[in-house]
Amino acid sequence: MKRSSTKRPSTGETAAADETTAADGAGRGAPQGEPADRLEAHRTELTGYCYRMLGSAFEAEDAVQETMVRAWRSYDRFEGRASLRSWLYRIATNVCLDLLKGSRRRARPMDLASPSSVDTPVGTGLPEATWIGPVPDQRVLASVEDPAETAVARESIRLAFIAALQRLAPRQRAVLILREVLSWSASEVAELLGSSVASVNSALQRARATLAASGETADEPPRPLDDAQQALLQRYVEAFERFDMDALTALLHEDSTLSMPPYELWLRGRDDILKWLLGPGCGCEGSHLVPVTANGRPAFGQYRADGEPWAVQVIETADGRITALQSFLDTERLFPLFGLPLRYGGPVMEGATDGAVASPGEGRPAGSRPAPSP
Repeated sequence: MKRSSTKRPSTGETAAADETTAADGAGRGAPQGEPADRLEAHRTELTGYCYRMLGSAFEAEDAVQETMVRAWRSYDRFEGRASLRSWLYRIATNVCLDLLKGSRRRARPMDLASPSSVDTPVGTGLPEATWIGPVPDQRVLASVEDPAETAVARESIRLAFIAALQRLAPRQRAVLILREVLSWSASEVAELLGSSVASVNSALQRARATLAASGETADEPPRPLDDAQQALLQRYVEAFERFDMDALTALLHEDSTLSMPPYELWLRGRDDILKWLLGPGCGCEGSHLVPVTANGRPAFGQYRADGEPWAVQVIETADGRITALQSFLDTERLFPLFGLPLRYGGPVMEGATDGAVASPGEGRPAGSRPAPSP
């Protein structure tokens, strides 16, 4: 990752909030009053941090809620020797490290198996905890004035980068995110983790080596969609909704991929993707696509011809072609997360975007839940 030049405040704080546990399911409502407002101001950026650590939007939101509860209960012991923001990051880090103890790392289908063929049975979906999940941009990207910092933040929630982070040991993961994404100094990270600067630098070096081995080194941060990219995505929407395979052939990269969590099956190559759409994926015919944004990339809520939810598609592009169609089929949980209605409402529903494809950084508010379908 390319680091932002923005410096972060000191992390030192002796308050014991990060050691405070939440009550047994009680009192988990949002705190009220002025302290709560101060805590809530940091929710979005903390959710982004926890998402990078955990690889799940739902786990991240739970972790941030736990962070807020611990902070609220210990607020009267917050001594103010460090910033409130730094104190909250310390609590959030401890919450995430607790959640990661003994857990299996999340992944994408391509991290678990070789590409399948068109004739490979779809199989049985694997548990939700297996997969890296998508996240709406507005849930995890706090508003900042520095465009370079915004670009780094968007790149650092890209699905492939989140998957690469899961290869790291939890403390290495925290070190790399704090140092490379959030630009904390080694001494600040050491203070947060109760470690030494030498230990932090060693963990960062090992984390960088692991990412380099996975191929996830610093790519050029994505830019807002230009006219050519907007036109490419608009052509994709039109071709997909018409189920026009000739038009899709012109838009997909020769080595493009298609993945469909919760299924392990994934395909590589334009020809196999098109064959799959005309075969096992023929239920996509007549689909309606509603633009959203996810993981710093353009995305769509996909509805079947009968108006029922089908998938959240996250799109990757490069060199004027679509390189990845990442379809997440857990619509029961994901459509509410993205503020998508439970049933397609026609062009009026899409009028909020005036027919334009949403650019990364734009989005819809969150909403409520449907059911996965292969």
